[in-house]
Amino acid sequence: MLTMENLKAALLSLAILIVLLGAWEWSIEGAIVPTGDQELSEYEQLTGGSGGGSRIPAPSAVISHAITELSDPFYVRGSNDMGIGIQLAHSVGRVFAGYSMALLVAVPLGFVIGMSPLMYKALNPYIQVLRPISPLAWMPLALFIIRDSGASSIFVIFICSIWPILVNTAFGVSAVSKDLRNVARTLELSSLKTAFAVILPAAAPTILTGMRIAIGISWLVIVAAEMLVGGTGIGYYVWNEWNNLDLTSVIFSILMIGVIGMFLDSLLAAATRMVQYDH
Repeated sequence: MLTMENLKAALLSLAILIVLLGAWEWSIEGAIVPTGDQELSEYEQLTGGSGGGSRIPAPSAVISHAITELSDPFYVRGSNDMGIGIQLAHSVGRVFAGYSMALLVAVPLGFVIGMSPLMYKALNPYIQVLRPISPLAWMPLALFIIRDSGASSIFVIFICSIWPILVNTAFGVSAVSKDLRNVARTLELSSLKTAFAVILPAAAPTILTGMRIAIGISWLVIVAAEMLVGGTGIGYYVWNEWNNLDLTSVIFSILMIGVIGMFLDSLLAAATRMVQYDH
């Protein structure tokens, strides 16, 4: 719903964007590059330029490049030359696969942990040991066992997604009001029906919060994983364009990563709002 406050916020956000882009454009046009021969040589090695001006692209150049790329995002001209749409599709597909597997494991296990103090005490030490491990630390082991870069990336997404969903599901289930559980017993509901008709709706906001956290972490991790294993994906695209010293493409791909990440987060945020309720 568009309110006056939302309109003011949108206008302020637009004004901030214009100021930032203007400052960026002005700073690029007025930037001074190193002038010493050795400094200039090192600068050119980093930027791929030949001197005579700033090599960091201005916003106008990035916007022009974005229009060109987005006009044909799904082209394939070789294994190392694919459109941004193809690369994003590979990354989103891997995230979806690993994230879905994490859901299938974490939600049922979280239910068991949340409803059984005994299971919580038994499994909590394993959770506390495994949860702090960086997902990328699993990549060498995954590559050795699975021997496939794409499947290894999916496994890493599974590992990083499972813990936020598991912990939030267990917390949400354990926090369900005793009054609701007592009502279910009074109505003589079976354990399965109690789980789906009483506990799941009550714990849904907390579960979806964990899912929202997990999707954000997954999107962060897939970029780094694809930089390590190469092949396809937006992470590989960023690294490949850096190796080509094409900073315009690098900045464009960074912006696309942010846009897709915002879109994924917005989907989970909307789903969370749909299941929220007033006590």
